[in-house]
Amino acid sequence: MLKIGIIGAGAAGFFSAIHAAEGGAKVTILEKTSKVLAKVKISGGGRCNVTHAAFENPQLIKNYPRGEKFLKKVFGHFSVKDTVDWFESRGVKLKVEQDGRMFPVSDDSQSIIDALQQAARALQVETIFNFPVIEIRKVGDGFQVISEKKTLEFDRLIVCIGGFPKIQGFDFLQKLGHTIIPPVPSLFTFNTPNEPIKKLMGISVPDAFVRLEGTKLAYRGPLLITHWGVSGPAVLKLSAFGAQWLFDQDYHANAHIRWVHDLSEEETLDKLNRFKHEHPKKKIMGNPLFGIPTRLWEHLAEKSDIESQFLWYEIPKKQLNKLVQNLFCYIVAIEGKTGFKEEFVTAGGVDLNEVHPDTMESKIVKNLFFSGEVVNIDGITGGFNFQAAWSTGYLAGKSSKINA
Repeated sequence: MLKIGIIGAGAAGFFSAIHAAEGGAKVTILEKTSKVLAKVKISGGGRCNVTHAAFENPQLIKNYPRGEKFLKKVFGHFSVKDTVDWFESRGVKLKVEQDGRMFPVSDDSQSIIDALQQAARALQVETIFNFPVIEIRKVGDGFQVISEKKTLEFDRLIVCIGGFPKIQGFDFLQKLGHTIIPPVPSLFTFNTPNEPIKKLMGISVPDAFVRLEGTKLAYRGPLLITHWGVSGPAVLKLSAFGAQWLFDQDYHANAHIRWVHDLSEEETLDKLNRFKHEHPKKKIMGNPLFGIPTRLWEHLAEKSDIESQFLWYEIPKKQLNKLVQNLFCYIVAIEGKTGFKEEFVTAGGVDLNEVHPDTMESKIVKNLFFSGEVVNIDGITGGFNFQAAWSTGYLAGKSSKINA
């Protein structure tokens, strides 16, 4: 009987194990801790953001800062629709939220965990806990997997260890001859410790445009002001696409925020002047325009040297131009980052040039496969990293049985 080893008991590991075992192989998951599917359990605030309603693959791949071309082939084998069908065929109905994220109808990540564990049990997948791998040795066409206390042998091996904050986490893969792209953090908020905007913590704007100064890196979406700086989907997604650049800057850069997205600067100035002529005796403070929250509007006015008692007809041209400038290009100095909740995502990992996108098999080591974030693939927030785990896990599991 073909023996297939899976290193890592996360989403990618379980999905790989299930699809590897469907042909009758003896599959064993090796987990370094005493828990399985830990990230699935806590993701999405305990609801598990299973995937995203991006059912067309060209639309789907645009949500991956690294690995877009590679994933085009992967998703051709196992798509978002395949993910939905797989879980729903096992009694886990999924729903789509307004922003496209997909969750189990139960709003409980345990539903996803139960489906995965039941499928694995039905196929007699074994899990060995507290088995931290320290070395993999190639022996003929197979492998010896070595921990401190035990050595196990397998005919095929699928590595699903996820991302690591430091390159040392990939040591045993480097020793096999693989190139590792040094890991850097992805998905984080921008710390702005010396910016007055922090006093507006709790305010959110549904549609802001954020750009990193000196680059073409920009993202549009909801923005949240926190006690440490700026966050929300626009910032998190920008942090993912700018992960390497921000790392190279040691997380010191300027971000330009545009609070008004659907008008040009000229149109904005015209609208302000029109309001000024129509409501000359209204106070500027306390009468926000463009759907901007009152506290944020007052902050922007204050930053534009507009006094609190100013009426619209009293505003000098210079202050009006400053207000337009702050609406269109509000600059904050980024000085550091903060990890986003429980979402631990890194850019980096096994170089995609060394992996076959149609099988997830190593081009360097025969019968060695990968799935999940161990390779240099990462998605923005919204269910995309789980979709990559399901798709690469399916492919690695199916492919590991071929030519047995």
